[in-house]
Amino acid sequence: MSAPDPVPASPPPDGASGPLLLPAADTLLLQVDHPSAEACRAELAAFAELESSPEHVHTYRLSDLGLWNARAAGATPAQVTDTLLRWCAGPVPHAVLRSVADTMDRFGRVVIEGGAIGGGAVEGSPGEAVLAVRTDSEALLDTLVLDPSLGALLGPRLDGTTAALDPANRGRLKQRLVELRWPADDRAALSPGAGLPIGLDPALELRPYQRQAVDSWLPSGNGVVVLPCGAGKTVTAIAAAAAVGANTLVLVTGDASLQQWHRELTRFTTLDPDLIGCYSARTKQLRPVTIATYNVLTTKKDGRLRHAALMEQGDWGLVVYDEVHLLPSAVFGLTAGIQARRRLGVTATLIREDGRQGDVFSLIGPKRFDVPWRDLELQGWLAPATCTEVRVVPSDAERLAHARAAVRDKPHVAATVGAKAELVGRILARHPGEPALVIGTYLDGLGPVADALGAPLVTGATPTAQRLAWFDQLRNGELAVLVVSKVANFSLDLPEVSVAVQVSGTFGSRQEEAQRLGRILRPKADGRQAHFYTLVARDTVEQEYAQRRQRFLAEQGYAYHIIDGHEL
Repeated sequence: MSAPDPVPASPPPDGASGPLLLPAADTLLLQVDHPSAEACRAELAAFAELESSPEHVHTYRLSDLGLWNARAAGATPAQVTDTLLRWCAGPVPHAVLRSVADTMDRFGRVVIEGGAIGGGAVEGSPGEAVLAVRTDSEALLDTLVLDPSLGALLGPRLDGTTAALDPANRGRLKQRLVELRWPADDRAALSPGAGLPIGLDPALELRPYQRQAVDSWLPSGNGVVVLPCGAGKTVTAIAAAAAVGANTLVLVTGDASLQQWHRELTRFTTLDPDLIGCYSARTKQLRPVTIATYNVLTTKKDGRLRHAALMEQGDWGLVVYDEVHLLPSAVFGLTAGIQARRRLGVTATLIREDGRQGDVFSLIGPKRFDVPWRDLELQGWLAPATCTEVRVVPSDAERLAHARAAVRDKPHVAATVGAKAELVGRILARHPGEPALVIGTYLDGLGPVADALGAPLVTGATPTAQRLAWFDQLRNGELAVLVVSKVANFSLDLPEVSVAVQVSGTFGSRQEEAQRLGRILRPKADGRQAHFYTLVARDTVEQEYAQRRQRFLAEQGYAYHIIDGHEL
């Protein structure tokens, strides 16, 4: 279920047309300048994906996964169709309403049930784990059994609507069912894991939406919680672990994330620090609560994953996937084999640039909770933010180099336009005394910026100890500005930083935009506003990529301004 929306969802006044147009069965156009656009957008965000966001009209797409996630999070077909009927400027074809309802109703027509003998739905011999796939009709089970890929995963038919399922096939079956548009509602029993009391620090007071997120996830024991960067995803996941009370494996993006998780677990729980282990390339501590990097899990030797056994070794009652939108493909394969474990994914965005959202849905679980960034800003949990795109004019030589460059090299040429270094200084001069981050992708573009500012540069080659020392100096005011490469996209806790300047990005990645904006959204002690700037080389591929990245900002309800560099 989603957090309550503070925007009044009232229909347009009598006689006025709504802000929504329906040019095709799966396409919605939101007229941004309409007085009811914000209220309409808040409802659309629960079930439709924003595809493009030019200045006056935003395009949303109705997709299977979007509608299934909405269904799993508690939305009903009637609520979604009501949104379309209330906000569309003209009549909504019955076929569209029927298609939306039929798609949402597909979730739950196939149910996985059962568990250990004694509490399962299917009889079996003592000691076995027994599962069943139950459908709502004989015809549907016939369809599944006759599909070659599914038939090989199902066991013998038990009655007209039920077939046995080997637990080893549970994950692969769910993946295939999503591909065939029959997403399974997995209600089978989950392993409790080894018990471990995890007390929360008495001084920790969960925010209302954090409690709601845990309460929305806990009954199923699987799925994804979507919270903005700065909204306390780590604390929410720790609260979920405390509610489960069992050995916990936390999978994170890298060493910096690992260190942050270790700090937060030590700070916000009553666990003995000796019970918390770190499992990475440098250290291999297997403890009741273990934090491991995705990188170590995907390390291979002789073509095999060296540390795959970690997923089973600790008798985990919960596996947490931090930044689940970045989950490597190899970890999907491992996750398919642990479907009897509780699973929690936390992320700021469900968008995956590799298109594997279906695997997140089937293997980690559906979206259980989502709260828009703007809602939390309006409630005071996130700093208010302004987002500005600054157009940079390349020199004649740079323009020519971009025109002549191979397609694969054009992003690099555009990202390293020389005028950017000087513009960063002018931007920071507009915010004297405010801690700032300068973020980019290409190191040869960041080096000149760091030199011009006289600021340290953090890259993947920077030793972890030095990196953490600079972050601490920025937190306590010893540094005014820090230049960081993409290694700082994730799990970087710098609450007082209020200015971020993005000098280059990774193509049109919306997930990267989410992470970078999130670096500055924690509320400031003095109530300062956050400012997010993106430098874009005019008439280059960067301009096209910027339009894609801005879809994320529009998705979250942020307005963004476009200015020329000479206006600074």
